[in-house]
Amino acid sequence: MIRKIGVIGGGAWGTALAQVAAAGGEETLLWAREEEVVESVNGVHENRPFLPGVALSPAIRATSALADLEACDALLVVTPAQHMRAVLSQLPGSASPLILCAKGMEESSMKLMHDVAHEAQPEAPIAVLSGPTFAHEVAAGLPAAVTFAVSDRAIGEALVARLARPNFRPYLSDDIVGAEIGGAVKNVLAIACGVVEGRGLGQNARAALISRGFAEMTRFGLAKGARLETLAGLSGLGDLVLTCSSTSSRNFSLGKGLGEGRSAAELLADRRTVAEGAFTAPVLKRAAEAAGVDMPIIAAVCALLAGEASVDAVVERLLSRPLRSEGV
Repeated sequence: MIRKIGVIGGGAWGTALAQVAAAGGEETLLWAREEEVVESVNGVHENRPFLPGVALSPAIRATSALADLEACDALLVVTPAQHMRAVLSQLPGSASPLILCAKGMEESSMKLMHDVAHEAQPEAPIAVLSGPTFAHEVAAGLPAAVTFAVSDRAIGEALVARLARPNFRPYLSDDIVGAEIGGAVKNVLAIACGVVEGRGLGQNARAALISRGFAEMTRFGLAKGARLETLAGLSGLGDLVLTCSSTSSRNFSLGKGLGEGRSAAELLADRRTVAEGAFTAPVLKRAAEAAGVDMPIIAAVCALLAGEASVDAVVERLLSRPLRSEGV
């Protein structure tokens, strides 16, 4: 039976998931690197540095010691994608399930998070939680639904039984690759949609970009072994629509700043939280090229982030591409 949940990562999303896990008074342990987060959660039941204004369940206890997580039956891993391997490598070896909640690809290896986690913790069953979720809404108890992908259905059902709430609905899948690719690609596409907003290109352009971006996500996902229904579900299209439509998305906000003429270096230096799409974009571009998959929107975002082209030049390049059938 899975009872005690640990959460690795004390940012806004990790804290929101701890709030879900602690509903009904279930003891939940939140690991954070920052001592000010630990002090805030334990002292005033609020994560003031990353999720201010949200009253947290008193069943959540924070710690800065990874060793404390040994007592947990399952761990939600919410560290940024580029730090996941290092953090998991510091954990004692365990057969407790790891539920990966970061969305991205490892820069050095081009691997998805489930491959990284398996290498760092080979004995642990791996699951992926992904879908259209803003942390502040989940923490406030507003309704949300996510994809919960895991190869072992029995473990998946046990985890869903522990985490599901009337206002937090996990849908089981065994397509781990599809769930991860949807989450990784949508972050980069959200930057592109933010550029459209910041440049004032209109709602028509944003809708077209979401549609053609989903076509790129689908091409890449199918090439990597994902299933179409996963990419068209909560962790793919659902998450894409959410993050391409709101400044609550860090990636959309980054793109909006680019569209307004600010540099990527300035925007990224000014952030305490991580816009995963900025790190995923060049990795995804390399992975797509290696797989022979055409992803022009992803390439355009890479050019903007690297300062290789202006917004106007990138837009002109996309609009000048040869016309083609919609299904390709």
